[in-house]
Amino acid sequence: MSKLILTHEVTGLGAPGDVVDVKNGYARNYLIPSGFAVQWTRGGEKQIESIKAARAARELATLEEAQQLKARLESTVVPLTVKAGNGGRLFGSVKTSDIASAVSAAGLGEIDKRKIEITSAIKGTGTHEATVRLRDDVAATITLSVVAAR
Repeated sequence: MSKLILTHEVTGLGAPGDVVDVKNGYARNYLIPSGFAVQWTRGGEKQIESIKAARAARELATLEEAQQLKARLESTVVPLTVKAGNGGRLFGSVKTSDIASAVSAAGLGEIDKRKIEITSAIKGTGTHEATVRLRDDVAATITLSVVAAR
């Protein structure tokens, strides 16, 4: 088992600043090379504090604000215009940064792209869903209307 400090949110594992024990292969082959975690050391305690302070600054201030943003996000269909070929098939797929930009353009607020989770790749036009983790205890489901650019 490897002891790591998470530097990014990892679904099902933890949030930035958390110290976790994971299997050696998972740490060596995925978490560390992807930049999601660093090896735990005694000197890393200072790093944990700075990561948690940055996370607290980015996190929505109160539960009420998160609930209000969740209500706005879930009540609105977010339009997303992308390049598409014949039959509505996209050139590539929709990325979390595209979704964050579309939410911002729709006037619903700023969302960190790292908090967006897409369950299955969006490779066609139509209506799709994505989940946004606003806080550890609040998640919103966004409905996207993906349309082809003319």
